[in-house]
Parts: sequence; structure tokens; C-alpha cells
Amino acid sequence: MTKFIETTGRTEDDAVAAALKQLGMSRDDVSVMVLERAKSGFLGFGASPAKVRVSWEEPDPEPIPEPKPVRAPKAAQPKPAPAPIEHKPIPTETNGDVEKVKAFLSGLFERMDVDADIDAGYDSETNTVCVELSGQHVGTLIGRRGETLDAIQHLANYVLNSGSEDRTRVNIDAENYRAKRADALTGLAKKTAAKVVRYRRNQTLEPMNAYERHVIHTALQDFEGVTTYSTGTEPNRRVVIAYDSETAPKDAYADRREDRPRRDDRRDSRPRRSGGYSSRPSYPSAPAQEKPPVDKTVKEWS
Repeated sequence: MTKFIETTGRTEDDAVAAALKQLGMSRDDVSVMVLERAKSGFLGFGASPAKVRVSWEEPDPEPIPEPKPVRAPKAAQPKPAPAPIEHKPIPTETNGDVEKVKAFLSGLFERMDVDADIDAGYDSETNTVCVELSGQHVGTLIGRRGETLDAIQHLANYVLNSGSEDRTRVNIDAENYRAKRADALTGLAKKTAAKVVRYRRNQTLEPMNAYERHVIHTALQDFEGVTTYSTGTEPNRRVVIAYDSETAPKDAYADRREDRPRRDDRRDSRPRRSGGYSSRPSYPSAPAQEKPPVDKTVKEWS
């Protein structure tokens, strides 16, 4: 943007100097246009000062951006709450097996220096002693993926059934861990089975104990398109989720692919030329010429 001022002086230089002093600029930063030259007059009469116009360039002011309308934030939609995990209460019935298991666990936890509350009962329908552990150090009793809890349960079963003909099962849980683990394994099994059906490739899961393998088999027993079986030896026995074409859902485009002729059939159905597939013309062959007989007699030297 161009701006200018007009100043006067006794001479043109005086007028320009007054303008530069007023603007605080140098001569190289401005442009000067002489509007009226100085006149001396005659004997002091008719004299007039010089008048100049000094202009300079200033950058255009940046336009002020219009404020963008602020959209109100969308209300966060609440995530659906996960289905509550079923927790079976401990039976209230008691007998000698319950007291024996509680005495064994109390001594074991005392030697482990772990403080845990033991709530136990007997389920007569399944002939099982159910034990629920709780307390501040219950995580130590669970261990990595329930390995410590499985070991404690195995020891309790051995102590209770050692030397006895009737076998009573002992089921030990801590803070409903087994129900939560079963729920996670069920989700993993269904997710992996969906991949098996989609890509038609078998998937092998990580090593699991007998209880966790039973959860996987139960979760996928009615899943279309897959079958499950276990492979390997303990403690590295794994579950294999295999693709089953007989029970897999039928593809909607399978009938179309079966009705289409195969490539070999399409190739055989094309008409062939008499001379094959060559584009070169064929000419009749010339008749064979008879060769003169060869004289096989031996000439004698004269």
C-alpha cells in the first residue's frame, strides 16, 4: 500500500529533508515528486516556496481471519457394559473332606507366608469340595495364568484322595479368577475360529492345561466350519482349531464357479483349423522325382 505526504521548503532539497525528518526515513526508502518549484520573485515580491510529494510503500495489513464456528463436542456414547460373569456361590454343606482340605491349605499358606481367607463347602451333586480364596495377597496364589492356583489345587486333590478308594474332586478358585479366565478363553476361541473359516487354515493355540482345553472344546462344539482336537504332550499340549469343509457355511458363489466350464473344456470346444493353429498358408507338396539307378559295377583299369 502506497502512502505519501506533501511538504514545502525554501528549496526542493529543504522540502525533501523536512519530509524525511517527519517520517524518520532515509532518501533511499522514499520516492519524491516535485509539485511546485521554488520562485525567487522580483525584489522579494512574488516569491513562493517549493512543494514536493514524498511517497513510500507499506505492507498491506494481514486480513483478520473470521472465527470458525465451534462445533459442540459430540456426546460420548456410553459403551455397553460387559455381561456379568456368573459366579457360583460356595455350598454351605460341610463334612470331613472340607475340614481336611481347609487344614491342608491353612498349613500351606502359613509356610508360604501368605495371608488368605479360606471359604469352603461340599457339593453333594458333583461330589466336589469347592474352595474360594480371598485376601490382599490372592494374586500371589493365582500366579501367571493361574499356574500357581492349579498347582495348589493339584496338591489338595492328592492330599484328599491319597489312600482312598472314593475319589472326591477339589475345585479351588480365587476372586472368581476361573470364571473370568473361561470367559476370556471363550472369546479367544470364537475369534480364532472365525479366522479359520475365513482363511481356511488351521490355527494352533498356546499350551494350556486340561481345564482350559476343555473350555475351548466346549465353546466351539457347535461352531460351524471348524473342529477341535488336542495335540502334543503335557505340559505343552495344545488345542488345534481345524477347518471342516463338511460343516462350513456354503459360499454363495460356489454354485456359479462349479457351473462355469473349466479352462481345458473351453479350449477343447474352440474350432480348430485344418492346418493347426499356424497362420502360415499350406501349399501342396511337389511330386517326388525318381533318381537314376546307380551303377555298382567295378571298372577295370585299361
